[in-house]
Amino acid sequence: MCPGGKSLGRNRRQFKNKRTGVTKANTIIYRASQSDCEHCSMKDKCCPKEPARKIHRSIHEDARDLTRALATTEAYAQSRKNRKKVEMLFAHLKRILRFERLRLRGPLGAQDEFLLAATVQNLSKLAKLVMPPSPEESIVT
Repeated sequence: MCPGGKSLGRNRRQFKNKRTGVTKANTIIYRASQSDCEHCSMKDKCCPKEPARKIHRSIHEDARDLTRALATTEAYAQSRKNRKKVEMLFAHLKRILRFERLRLRGPLGAQDEFLLAATVQNLSKLAKLVMPPSPEESIVT
């Protein structure tokens, strides 16, 4: 639909050979009729340099619209928080533990090496949770 409320069509005429309407750039072109645009009050804002409105829309735009709609949900916000937590763990592995590259070869070697690094990370977290406060901290409180 154009801003004036008129519908935009894909094909202006019938062809002998049926056409898909998809361009080489994987877009579909929607056009308004020139007679609709001539009498429209919004012509100056809508398409000032063209005789009629023409919109190129990607064939993948439906998937993009769905993704944009999902990005506004509460579940997506929670997913972003969870992903940040995981990414921070990877950043800690790379920066603090200097886990920049794998030293063992093959998928099993990589799995073993990563398992050891994750174990170190989990044990350090566990030590912080379980470790009793130091005597200096108990004096202050």
